[in-house]
Amino acid sequence: MNTLASPMTIDSPPAIVQGKPLTELPVGLYVPPEALRIFLESFEGPLDLLLYLIQNQHIDILNIPIAEITQQYVHYIELMTELQLDLAAEYLLMAALLSEIKSRLLLPTLAAADDSSEPDDPRAKLIEQLQEYARYKHAAQQLADLPQIGRDIFPVAVAKLEIVAEIIIPPISWSELLATMQAVMKRATFFSSHQILREPLSVRERMSLILAALNQSPGIEFIQLFTVEEGRAGVVVTLLAILELAKESLIQLVQPQPFAAIQVLRIESI
Repeated sequence: MNTLASPMTIDSPPAIVQGKPLTELPVGLYVPPEALRIFLESFEGPLDLLLYLIQNQHIDILNIPIAEITQQYVHYIELMTELQLDLAAEYLLMAALLSEIKSRLLLPTLAAADDSSEPDDPRAKLIEQLQEYARYKHAAQQLADLPQIGRDIFPVAVAKLEIVAEIIIPPISWSELLATMQAVMKRATFFSSHQILREPLSVRERMSLILAALNQSPGIEFIQLFTVEEGRAGVVVTLLAILELAKESLIQLVQPQPFAAIQVLRIESI
């Protein structure tokens, strides 16, 4: 019966360097003492350390056991000394203050003249400082938890793209267009009449009529779009409507060959 070897019995290298196991330290390698130090907790001052000891032991801040807290506090100071850390004078001052409070608690209290008055608690001032420090620390933690730009929120700037509309220029010479317009105007003079009341002509309305006509037929002759009975005003309004539609790339003016009739075509992509 074969048994698998325990992982503890397998000789594994302490490290692998460039794909090769490292079994021996390099010659002449110097490792200074205490090269690796791990700090699990960091405190900003004596009050922070004292508050940590109280909260870690789930002690009521209004009823602090001075003897127990002082023992733990002094033990932490001794640990800082062993690790050769810079020990601030505030920590030693707090240790002396705890020792003073402990001594005052051990001293007998004189009976006051008025039995109803209670003796002053030596821990009262320290408890007040701890409560105020706890409030500030809690408020600072709430501020730190708020979203911050660069840590939780990253602003995004999007460049505005400029979309250039393509304008299709009719491949028709102005001389051909003017010649056609002169012929239309000459024919319109024969149908001019005087009217007392007349509905005003609208360029937008004429544009809609032209587009509706192009929906029925893909291409119409340029001249067929004009109604000579409307006179010069109707011709001008129709011309403006055609030019506006061509500017907006809704229609296209083409001439199949020289001297041929100009055609108005509907642009299929619109």
